[in-house]
Amino acid sequence: MHFSSPKMVCETKIVADEHDAIPGTKKESIMWSSPPSSAALNPSEAKDVRKDAVFIREFERGDQEEVRRIFYEGIMERIPNTAFRGLRQQPKTQFLYALLTVMCFFVTKSVTLTCCAPLILMGARYYYSRKVIQGYLDCALHTDMADIEAYYMKPTGSCFWVAVLDGRVVGIVAAQGREDDNTVELRRMSVDSRYRGKGIAKALGRRVLEFAVRNNYAAVVLGTTAVKLAAHKLYESLGFRRTGQSEDYRLPGMSRSPLERLFFQIRYSRYRLQLREE
Repeated sequence: MHFSSPKMVCETKIVADEHDAIPGTKKESIMWSSPPSSAALNPSEAKDVRKDAVFIREFERGDQEEVRRIFYEGIMERIPNTAFRGLRQQPKTQFLYALLTVMCFFVTKSVTLTCCAPLILMGARYYYSRKVIQGYLDCALHTDMADIEAYYMKPTGSCFWVAVLDGRVVGIVAAQGREDDNTVELRRMSVDSRYRGKGIAKALGRRVLEFAVRNNYAAVVLGTTAVKLAAHKLYESLGFRRTGQSEDYRLPGMSRSPLERLFFQIRYSRYRLQLREE
């Protein structure tokens, strides 16, 4: 297959059941909704189903503001998740912080300062998480998310979709083709926090898989720094398998200063869904 090489952008590290048929082609919109039952619906029930229907369509220029908002809010949510919840995944860092707290007591002989030490450490984690993630966000908003049409809609082998519910854009996802290994990367997946739990993310993921199949890609890949287990379960439910993991990943814009390394660590997981053998 032939398509133009994608431009370099800040990577999203911030991504269908394998045998489900996914209708539509690259230039079509699809509608998805959770069927309430196999029984016939009365008019009022049918109206409710239409109201809950989620349309997955290609990005349009008028979507830019809402798309950037959803992306921004989704990334900003990662600041407290990375600073606090992410610490549970880092036993070495937990041990180091405990050691620093004990050392504080032996050096100062102050119970008050020792009790404050964990709060100071957590405050430093929040500060550096915010600093690094905002730096990454600024990079993304000035590259591919600044001109979605140029990065995703014009190049052959890439595309960007939005999920629309009740006329409002509530979710986003992108696919970016990679010529070197004939794979497509699932990127920029995010759902408005007010509309989560409705299966929208899974519908967006399926759209990318359908795109990959229609365009004869060998596999779909993604990388994520998501802390929440639900995100990883979503990828697995779509058929992805984890292929690798890094405990100390470097986001674009990181300085890797000693203090930054002490107070900011992030786990990066790689996933792959093989569609066909090369």
